[in-house]
Amino acid sequence: MLPDMSDTVISVENLSKRYRIGLKEEMHDTMVGAMLGIARRPFTNLKRLQKLSAFGKDDHEQKDVIWALDDVSFEVKRGELVGIIGRNGSGKSTLLKILSRITEPTKGRAVIHGRVGSLLEVGTGFHPELTGRDNVYLNGTILGMKKAEIDRKFDEIVAFSEIEKFIDTPVKRYSSGMRVRLAFAVAAYLQPEILLVDEVLAVGDMAFQTKCIKKMGEVAIEGRTVLFVSHKMASVKRLCGTVYWLGNGRLRQGGPTDEVVSCYEKETLDKANSHSQNQIIAVNDEHGVEVNGIHTAIDSQNGISSLIVKVKGRTMKPIARLGIGLQITTPDGTLVSRIGARLAKSIMENVNGDWEGLFEINDITRYLTGGDYLLQVKIIRPMMGVILNIEDASIVHVPQKDFYKAGVYLTSITHGIVPLPVSFHYRKA
Repeated sequence: MLPDMSDTVISVENLSKRYRIGLKEEMHDTMVGAMLGIARRPFTNLKRLQKLSAFGKDDHEQKDVIWALDDVSFEVKRGELVGIIGRNGSGKSTLLKILSRITEPTKGRAVIHGRVGSLLEVGTGFHPELTGRDNVYLNGTILGMKKAEIDRKFDEIVAFSEIEKFIDTPVKRYSSGMRVRLAFAVAAYLQPEILLVDEVLAVGDMAFQTKCIKKMGEVAIEGRTVLFVSHKMASVKRLCGTVYWLGNGRLRQGGPTDEVVSCYEKETLDKANSHSQNQIIAVNDEHGVEVNGIHTAIDSQNGISSLIVKVKGRTMKPIARLGIGLQITTPDGTLVSRIGARLAKSIMENVNGDWEGLFEINDITRYLTGGDYLLQVKIIRPMMGVILNIEDASIVHVPQKDFYKAGVYLTSITHGIVPLPVSFHYRKA
């Protein structure tokens, strides 16, 4: 039987969460100023400590206060499978942490009817010194289950996680993928009424991700409720009937999945398109690196189309090594290609002042069908990691091509992303 959808199991009412962040210290130009700064430091530090938990009425105007969530309200019915989407920093994970009672809201409230199981970060809820077996029983006990109930589900949990060989090994020795496998199996099979799942499934392999998505669908059919946070719109569209879109801590839109996702993808493309036409600026003050231009173009010569990506920037101080990485996705977030700085051999030596990096991807229509794709640019410092991550940096228009010489011009919507060379031979049996 289908679940009764009339019962509200999650009610979020005017939910807000604020944090106080650190600001860059003021640098003194003179020795006298520096000495005075040292003398005042104990009083300055005390004032900062007091401000950590003190908030005023004009918090929205203060530079050191951010609202991870700002007046968010919605309801979720029993048995619904709801997607939460939005860019990085939009408040998705903060929302799930409040619903999981990991953190308290600043204002508003969330009323939850039912037992909650959460899968928010790799290893969340696991004790690293305990074995996988011990952690299964620990999590079940926390959920209020009796040992006999956990015993009945234990074999299914282990079989689903596919880590039978390591179930009696301390969790601290597990890889991140093994932790995700066991964590999802525990969350799904110990039967919480409400299951909260963050983007953590991206750690697992593709086969396991597919199995998890299928299991979440089964959980909803059983009458349990699922909140699924993801950047992968294909998974959201496949799984969820309702979607809520968060942006800068606010609820931008909520409703049927196709309608909300379509608006989200359109805004993403529009933003990338405006970036490609105007100068964009991203700055990392700590490393003294600025990106002040990203431009893409298709260069077509002799029937061959090549993608040209130009990244312009400036360093405020000499840097021994600086790299540029590229990532191409479809508008729904499906990864097409990730080209790291080491793979592209795009690490620049002895960088100082203005610089420019130029990529050329030859014969792009040989690898991609026609359509719009999104470009992400990452600036890295070797051994230090990514220092600037520019999402939706530009929109890439790949031209259509009659790849098969059949009078059909391929598009990503009708023919998929990758054209594959094929030959066919016929003979009578």
